[in-house]
Amino acid sequence: MKVKTILVSQPEPKIENSPYFDLIEKQKVKIDFRPFIHVEGVSAKDVRQQKVDLKNYTAIILTSRNAVDHFFRVAEEMRFKVPDTMKYFCQSEAVAFYLQKYVVYRKRKIYVGKRSFSELSPLIKKYKDEKFLLPNTDKVKDEVPETLNALGVNWKQAIFYKTVVSDLSDLADVYYDVLVFFSPSGIESLFQNFPDFKQNETRIAVFGNTTIKAVEEKGLRVDIAAPTPETPSMTMALEKYIEKANKGK
Repeated sequence: MKVKTILVSQPEPKIENSPYFDLIEKQKVKIDFRPFIHVEGVSAKDVRQQKVDLKNYTAIILTSRNAVDHFFRVAEEMRFKVPDTMKYFCQSEAVAFYLQKYVVYRKRKIYVGKRSFSELSPLIKKYKDEKFLLPNTDKVKDEVPETLNALGVNWKQAIFYKTVVSDLSDLADVYYDVLVFFSPSGIESLFQNFPDFKQNETRIAVFGNTTIKAVEEKGLRVDIAAPTPETPSMTMALEKYIEKANKGK
């Protein structure tokens, strides 16, 4: 079956040169963007109830831009002035770069990992006498607490924001040839919104092994998977599939 319509379960890209827009132009397909999940901040009161007093910590571990936003939001709600001596351990360069929204970069102690959390651990180990706070979501990868426990550092995790299922009820009667998912939470949202969802002829595209597993556990069929050596990005995987499916259209 040919592909004419695609729904991507993420917000629309803000950059003009997104490969999704190239895909629309090149393959003449319609792509809609709709986040199946969204992030909501936890109140300062709820953070306090987790026995978190920001003045007790000398270092903050930041795993995402959401973590950056919600740490500084809670600090402001608590009327806590983050000291200049605070150390920031950022999982990636993207997170460290985003931190500049809140601090003067060159005047702060910022330590940056490469990409995965395990790559940040040598830097944390080097400063193991610090008191670390991990402001995070309610859905944390096991790798994070396991790595910190293995390092034997003084750390505390606190929920500063939550991943919430978005209301998709307006899509009940809308059909797409391809649905694109990037996390197990997206699959969870699909079934919370549409408990009786049947795949039928709908193609499902997924990114990452944990998402593939979530799809298969729901008894659904994975038609397009990324990353692979041939198609390291989702747009490349979609393009390859569309070219094959739409041959001779």
